[in-house]
Amino acid sequence: FQEQIKRGGPVTVTHPEIVRYFMTIPEACRLILQANAMGKGGEIFVFDMGEQVKIVDLAEKMIRLAGLSPLKDIRIVFTGLRPGEKLYEELLTDDEQTLETAHKRIRIFQTRKYEISSLKNSLETLVSHAESLRMEDTIRSMKQLIPEYKSNNSPYQKYDYLHSKKLLTI
Repeated sequence: FQEQIKRGGPVTVTHPEIVRYFMTIPEACRLILQANAMGKGGEIFVFDMGEQVKIVDLAEKMIRLAGLSPLKDIRIVFTGLRPGEKLYEELLTDDEQTLETAHKRIRIFQTRKYEISSLKNSLETLVSHAESLRMEDTIRSMKQLIPEYKSNNSPYQKYDYLHSKKLLTI
């Protein structure tokens, strides 16, 4: 944004509703070091990232900090989401759980439990479809393994809500 403002604009934002998490490098490093110190091996740590920031609000603030007026002195242009880009980031889905730790901003992700033979069969099917270049079947197999993954804004979005195949038991 700084470079775009310096050039006189416009400032480009992909979508008026897009939001992202922001954290300073020292803050992130502290959380990583603290999680590393509590780890026993194999855990997946999830950090409290704070509140998401609306990118258009960030752009407007940066324009004002430069002593200019958004929309009057510097235009904001929405370029559209890129393929696969999401409006917001999800650290966890509604079906996923975490455990508390001694640190209020660090939690441990509870991994999904798979029945090993079902998982093995599903992975073999996925690989077979991929090797045969059967894209539609490959995507369906991937969605069966990870039903909460959504392709948002991509050609594969039409497969996001497939319920035609039995999901793996957890």
